[in-house]
Amino acid sequence: MTHAHPFLTTEQKKELSDIAQRIVAPGKGILAADESTGSIAKRFQSINAENTEENRRLYRQLLFAADDRIKPCIGGVIFFHETLYQKDDSGKPFPQLIKDKGIVVGIKVDKGVVPLAGTNGETTTQGLDGLYERCAQYKKDGADFAKWRCVLKITPTTPSSLAIMENANVLARYASICQMHGIVPIVEPEILPDGDHDLQRCQYVTEKVLAAVYKALSDHHVYLEGTLLKPNMVTAGHSCPQKYAAQEIAMATVTALRRTVPPAVPGVTFLSGGQSEEEATINLNAINNCPLHKPWALTFSYGRALQASALKAWGGKKENGKACQEEYIKRALVRPGRRSATRHPKRDSSPGPTRAGPSPTQ
Repeated sequence: MTHAHPFLTTEQKKELSDIAQRIVAPGKGILAADESTGSIAKRFQSINAENTEENRRLYRQLLFAADDRIKPCIGGVIFFHETLYQKDDSGKPFPQLIKDKGIVVGIKVDKGVVPLAGTNGETTTQGLDGLYERCAQYKKDGADFAKWRCVLKITPTTPSSLAIMENANVLARYASICQMHGIVPIVEPEILPDGDHDLQRCQYVTEKVLAAVYKALSDHHVYLEGTLLKPNMVTAGHSCPQKYAAQEIAMATVTALRRTVPPAVPGVTFLSGGQSEEEATINLNAINNCPLHKPWALTFSYGRALQASALKAWGGKKENGKACQEEYIKRALVRPGRRSATRHPKRDSSPGPTRAGPSPTQ
């Protein structure tokens, strides 16, 4: 029989739990500003801005320096490695800039996806080599949580059992390394929205993937109270001819979570998964208003869905800085990242459902 040799003290567990709770405090979510140099190049290209280190610094500075209206909305910010060591115009390090607003500093620690041999175009995520040492350094440099993204896709033959198992184990190994250094791991098994699959297929795959992830986390003795989950919402593929209402997406998503995610997990911070700003807002609101019992905070960890309008307003021009910040603040303020009314009825001012919802999706 297996035996868990404790690797976290009571004090370490409390620190991890407290950090996770701060990030997903009522009304708060995460700004994902961890685009790699290559990813942000595509965003800058859309506004005809040059992808230089200075332009990246200037743009991130606008987001991080947004005024105090952002405080009730953003619990954490995920940095890219370069950004963690940049400073604002006055010389203040970016991590300190957001810590002064009571926001938790996070860091992306994976090194991208690579092909998984023996599969039909599936991938795993690299970056475990040296992660122990990098986490120790990131903790010293101000990071209290981390993110690691694995990617799976739905086709008639995928995701394969091999891809599900491999990515679950990679996420678990990453999570355990983070916790050894007092860093809360965000576990992100993203199921891509590409394809023509329907809502039921996505729900089935999401359940299988999340079940495997939490089995692996258990096998690696990860302390769930000191973790967060960053999953996809359960949606049909972009090419699916059938369109689903937000309430159907919410019911499928919450049902999948209820079947797989332990109540010990403090929060679920959804990725936007290629949705527009409006879609991401509407669907998250529907998820929070879903009539099923929800024992976790259900909130956001958005990149494009918080930044698209802000980036367009900025346009790479210094004189548009204020307009950029206003668009970012506007998007953050409409995020319905509140805890479920079933858990915190006195603190949730979002409107509840007007009638009993449909039975859980099969």
